[in-house]
Amino acid sequence: MDKNTMMQNLARELNEKDGFNGAWLYAERGEIVSKGVLGFRDPENTLPITEDTEDTIFQLASVSKTFTAAAVMLLVREGKLGLEDRITKFFPELAAYEGVTIRHLLTHTSGIPDYFDDADWFIKIWKEEKRVPGNDEILRFLRETKAKPYFAPGEGLHYSNTGYNLLALLVERLSGVPYEEFLQKKIFEPAGMSSTRCCHIRRDGVPFEKYAQATVFEDGKCVADVDSAEDGDVVAFDGLNGDDYVYTNIFDMFKWDRALREGKVLTLEEQQFMYTPGKLNNGEDAVYDEDDGLGYGFGWAVGRDEELGLVVSHSGGMPGVATWFERFLDADRVLVILSCRDYRDIRAYLGYWNGMEAITRDKEPEPIVSIEELAVKDPDKTKWESFCGKYEHPEDADFIVDEVFMKDGELHAKAIDEDGDAMSFRLYPIGENEFGRKGGMLKLTFGDGCVMFDDFTCMKL
Repeated sequence: MDKNTMMQNLARELNEKDGFNGAWLYAERGEIVSKGVLGFRDPENTLPITEDTEDTIFQLASVSKTFTAAAVMLLVREGKLGLEDRITKFFPELAAYEGVTIRHLLTHTSGIPDYFDDADWFIKIWKEEKRVPGNDEILRFLRETKAKPYFAPGEGLHYSNTGYNLLALLVERLSGVPYEEFLQKKIFEPAGMSSTRCCHIRRDGVPFEKYAQATVFEDGKCVADVDSAEDGDVVAFDGLNGDDYVYTNIFDMFKWDRALREGKVLTLEEQQFMYTPGKLNNGEDAVYDEDDGLGYGFGWAVGRDEELGLVVSHSGGMPGVATWFERFLDADRVLVILSCRDYRDIRAYLGYWNGMEAITRDKEPEPIVSIEELAVKDPDKTKWESFCGKYEHPEDADFIVDEVFMKDGELHAKAIDEDGDAMSFRLYPIGENEFGRKGGMLKLTFGDGCVMFDDFTCMKL
C-alpha cells in the first residue's frame, strides 16, 4: 500500500472539507514515509505553512508533558528526586495534599485539581494586575483557592495540568536553573532539536521567524487566539510551565522519537518507567481512556496494538491548537500531526484522524465525511417549528441543550457546556427527527414534546 499517497490524499480531503491547517510526518524504522503541510500560519491566509528543514513552528500544547516527564527522570537519575518522594517534602505549604508523591503527579493519580477548574484566578491577575502569573505562582493558586482534591492520592485517575506545573517547578528548584533552560540544555540540544524551545509567546513575544499563530473561528471568520473575545484569556496562562509551551516542528519531533529510541537523553531502562501505566491503591490499572483501554505512564498514554505491540502517545489541545504524537515502540513507527487552526467540522477532523491511524496500522482509510455530506438533502421542515422552545436541564449533564429555535429557515440550538458557557449552533438533519451539529458529535432526537441526547430525555418547558 502506498502510505504516502493515502496520507497526502487524506490531508487534501480534509483541507477541502474543513480547512486542515498544519503539518504531518510519518516514519517507519527511522525513514520518513510521508510528510507534508497545508494551509496558512496566520489568520489572514497570507503566510503559507512551509515544509523544509526549518519548518513552521507549532505550539505542542499537552504533548509538552513528554518533556516534563523526561526532565523529572533526569533528576531521579541524579539522585535529586525520588518517585516515591512526597511533594510536601519540597512544598510544605501544600499540606492539603499530604500523601501525594512524584509518581502520583506523573501518572495523574494525585487527585490535585486541574487549574482550569478555577481559571478565573489567573484571568483576574492578568486583567487586574496587568501581568501574566509565573509558574511559581501555582503554589499560591492552590493555597488561595483551597482547591479540594478530586480524591485521595492513588484512589483514581483525573488528568491534571496542575500536577505537571508542580513537576516543572520542582525541576527548576532542584536543578537551580530556569525550567526553560533545563529543557534546552538537557533535552533539546542532546536530542539535536535545534528548532525547539520552551517559551512564552503571548507573554514575551514571538522568538520564531515561522511561528504558526493559533487561530480560532469567531463570528464566521479566522481570529488569532489572543484577539478572540471568547478565547483571548489564553494569555493569562502563558506563564505556566510543564503542561504546555514547548514549540517545535515535525522534523524535531521526529528527532525526539529517534533520540529516545537511541537512548541519547534517557536510557531504555529509564524509559520503561515512563511507559508503564500507573496503578491505583487497590492494585488495579489506572485507566486514562476507557474507550481505547489506555493507561497513563510518565507523560505518555500507554496502550497495545494486537499486531504492532506497545504504543505510547499524547495529544495536545488549546484554542486554535491540535497536536498528536504517537510512537509504536515495538514496530518502530512514529506519527506527528501539528495544527494551528480550530476544526469547524468535528466529523471531518475525526475522519482524517481515524484515517491516519488506519494507515499507520497498515489498513485502508475510510473516506472523510462532513456534516454537510451526511445531512439529509431537501428535508421536510413541516415539524421543525414544533421542536422549538426551552427544554429542561438534566442533572449531572456536562452538556445541556437549553433552547431550540429557527433562524434563517434552519433549526438551531442554544446549549450550555460544562463550564457554564453558552453557545449557539445550527442543527443539521441526519435522519428522521434526528439532528447533528458541526462542532461536535452530539446527536439530538426529537420526540413528542421532548428531546433526547446522550442518555438524557428532556421535556419541553
